[in-house]
Amino acid sequence: MSKIELDKTDRKILAILQDDGRLSNQDVAERVNLSPSPCLRRIKRLEEAGVIRQYVALLDADKLGLGLLAYVNVRLEKHAEGAPNARVPATSPRFEFAQAVSAWPEVVDCYAMTGEMDFLLRVHVEDMDHFSRFMMGSLLRHPAVLDVKSSFALQKIKETTALPIV
Repeated sequence: MSKIELDKTDRKILAILQDDGRLSNQDVAERVNLSPSPCLRRIKRLEEAGVIRQYVALLDADKLGLGLLAYVNVRLEKHAEGAPNARVPATSPRFEFAQAVSAWPEVVDCYAMTGEMDFLLRVHVEDMDHFSRFMMGSLLRHPAVLDVKSSFALQKIKETTALPIV
């Protein structure tokens, strides 16, 4: 995927929308010193180019009763999958694990990793009982899972969805 060229105004629009995606086009236009029509054209171009992927509401996990945040490293059993950079076949343990993760609502992020572990999961649950049920009932039951290591967040120091706009 190629990088899109952004000028100073595009970057300012993106920074404003990252801060508050519910602003009207009129409000965004005023903040970047454009009239509404050219501002809307720029926003549409950024959306069509995939720079702006979607607009969402960010929810407070604690207020929803999901007060335990865990990061789980997962190592899968190694099976012949071809070269490390090859496309993952639909029958491989990695593919099957990735498909299973998609069905687990507790997992809010999943990354394929380099290093000794294969995947990193960010897991939101109510409490340790909920985490235990998730681990025993879903994650550890997956046939490709060889090892897991869990870490729990003690305190939130920084949390942002905003990317650095340079």
